[in-house]
Amino acid sequence: MKKTTKSMLMLTAMGLSISACSNVYNSDAPEAETASAATVSAEPREGLSPGVRDAGVAIENLNHIHSLPAPPGFYDPSTLWSPAEQRALAQAIERGEEVDKQPSPISFANSDLAFSGNKVIMGNFHGFNIFEAPQGGTPEHILSVVCPGGQGDVTVHGNLVFYSVEQNRGRLDCGAGGVEGASSAERFRGVRIFDISDISAPVQVAAVQTCRGSHTHTLVPHPSDDRTLYIYNSGTAGVRPGTELEGCSGGQPEDDPDTALYSIDVIKVPLDAPENAAIVNRPRIFADKETGEVNGLWKGGALTEGAQRTSATNACHDITVYPEFNLAAGACSGNGILLDISDPENPARIDEISDPNMAYWHSATFTNDASKILFTDEWGGGIGARCTAKDPETWGADLVADLTDNKMTARGFFKIPGVQTEVENCVAHNGSLIPIPGRDIMVQGWYSGGLSVVDFTDSNNVFEIAYFDRGPVNADELYLAGFWAAYWHNGRIFAPEIVRGLDIFTLKASEHLSEAEIAAAGLINFDEANTQTQLHFKWPNKPVVARAYLDQLARGKSVNAGLMSQIGSAIDAWEGGNIGNAKSLASALKAAASKVSGKDASRLTGLAEMFANAS
Repeated sequence: MKKTTKSMLMLTAMGLSISACSNVYNSDAPEAETASAATVSAEPREGLSPGVRDAGVAIENLNHIHSLPAPPGFYDPSTLWSPAEQRALAQAIERGEEVDKQPSPISFANSDLAFSGNKVIMGNFHGFNIFEAPQGGTPEHILSVVCPGGQGDVTVHGNLVFYSVEQNRGRLDCGAGGVEGASSAERFRGVRIFDISDISAPVQVAAVQTCRGSHTHTLVPHPSDDRTLYIYNSGTAGVRPGTELEGCSGGQPEDDPDTALYSIDVIKVPLDAPENAAIVNRPRIFADKETGEVNGLWKGGALTEGAQRTSATNACHDITVYPEFNLAAGACSGNGILLDISDPENPARIDEISDPNMAYWHSATFTNDASKILFTDEWGGGIGARCTAKDPETWGADLVADLTDNKMTARGFFKIPGVQTEVENCVAHNGSLIPIPGRDIMVQGWYSGGLSVVDFTDSNNVFEIAYFDRGPVNADELYLAGFWAAYWHNGRIFAPEIVRGLDIFTLKASEHLSEAEIAAAGLINFDEANTQTQLHFKWPNKPVVARAYLDQLARGKSVNAGLMSQIGSAIDAWEGGNIGNAKSLASALKAAASKVSGKDASRLTGLAEMFANAS
């Protein structure tokens, strides 16, 4: 009996490492009955050879400039994680059978990224690593912090690194020995805070315990006090016992009004004394606005007959805040939600959306002007092969929602071509905007489906413009692998690979993306970046930005050739130091903007403003 109890504790830690437990071990996501994905012929991503270090690759419109292996101590080929093997062990234990091999938690998966200057912080279920990645130079590994416990979501602010811990094996002291028993004072599940002022000797300065651990977390700036920071913590694991952490209980609200379900944690961090970080609120952001019922959103199941069976909304997987607009978008199990964060300590829900195609609302990204939100669906919890030819194009995909007057409306979907195999875990996962003026472009990871760059400027017509893909790590069995995410930062794309390490890319000009557009994106630089704390892009008034708009107008073909020629000549002159033509053309561009529709109108307006202020 003791052996079985220990095994089940390990299983709990393991099963909650990627997504909600139901999505991993008791998945209610059905296999697709019919294939709706179009057959792809001569697709370079089809049939790539397997391997950990020597897998076949396919790449289009990207330059693969660096591939850094996981540092020593953060990779062990014997710990590659097989969902099928772990599920079989778990089922054997549930049947009361004695097993020789115990289910094991995911031990060494690389997870999310954060950026500080040229430093790239890569989370891992075993701790985190920091790489120095100078522009134009060779990246190098400079720090490892061993602190097992997963999930490994990381953020950074100044000299502080924040780290999510969700597995039951996590210890307060960062020890590697795990924790015995269902309740233990040694166990840690929540948000750790490290001080890396001395990069050679990081120190854990705080460990904020939470009832459901920390699957992901989001840094939220105080609107007026730069010495105060908030963290929105999202826990998706089971609720720990009250004997381990006082005040924790996990019943349904009709039986347990103080349940730790149906809320998030708001942690306040005084930056001058981060050791005093503490939970200050657990807002009921899923409550029914009329009745106050705390479980007021999706109760679980299928929205319509034959639709996805969607998870109940009792937690958020990811929350992306956009301080520029005092908004946050939550990807919250069975719903996408919109929050007002003007008072960050008391976020308030202002809209919600559901969709029959979405199994597990996973992450969210605003467009720069906050006119759209791209949500991802992690159908299968990240460990399923969900990009095969038989899988529907709208399941495990991106969903674009238009945002008007704080109301969301679902529009189009995007999914990579269905040519991945049954041994490649694949589904939509984390990404970020690429700062190209005049367009909405995002790069994201698809686990073993590689990474993809998509244009969702037209909400109903999302299309791919670049990609990179590797073959599976094994030809015969599915192992957890692939790109956890892909993020743009200061001119490059950084992609943490769960097994293989960190890959770095740059964009390559193509019919879909011009040299000027890439150069304009390169003008946006931030000293610090955490993807779920979305930063606002403001392009400088430079000729290359105007040329990016011109290239987009050329693709749109809604502006007559004569005006296009005048715009080009004005930009040429501006680049040569003569701004007269640009200024004189500004009023004509404003007039032309009123005669076209869609994005071309806003591009002409943008050009008019740039020309009027040329210097």
